Amino acid sequence: MAKRGSYAKGVARREQILDAALRVIAERGYRATSINELAAAVGLSQTGILHYFDSKEALFIAVLRKRDELDYAALQGDNPVAAIIEVVRRNAAVPGLVELFTHMSAAAADPQHPAHPYMLERYRAGTEYVATALRAMQRSGSLTPDIDAMSTATSLFALADGLQVQWLLDPTVDMAAHLERYWKQLTDHRPA
Repeated sequence: MAKRGSYAKGVARREQILDAALRVIAERGYRATSINELAAAVGLSQTGILHYFDSKEALFIAVLRKRDELDYAALQGDNPVAAIIEVVRRNAAVPGLVELFTHMSAAAADPQHPAHPYMLERYRAGTEYVATALRAMQRSGSLTPDIDAMSTATSLFALADGLQVQWLLDPTVDMAAHLERYWKQLTDHRPA
């Protein structure tokens, strides 16, 4: 019985660390946030944080997973593209998390990097989810059937991620507006 209570406390502490990390990284930025600062935010030492996460990379991957959980909750609904645009719009308020995501995405291009499996699964699941929703829109008649759902889902993720990089370089880039224009151009297209 004590083991079960200890496990529940560990899960709760891990969530507390992730919530604090989301907040601190969003405010201060990925590069400006140290493990010691994250530990201090939840009353632990660096060793204490690493008790819950195997490494700094594992912590940051868990932070991104937590952010994805929150973002995917917003994707529920009739129009996944509108939801993606809203998520991207919200990302403008959390530059540190965008910075963390783009850094980890680039690092994950190396198959040996700990974030590689996470990023592969994230894109696979995300594009499949959006493609499935686009197909449902096609069946309902709210989206033209001549659009390839999987290609469009892949393009939407690529455009969103590319816009995040551009936005980090130039914060005047309106990520959501660019996505909205892309979607409008795509859906205004009619076969000849």
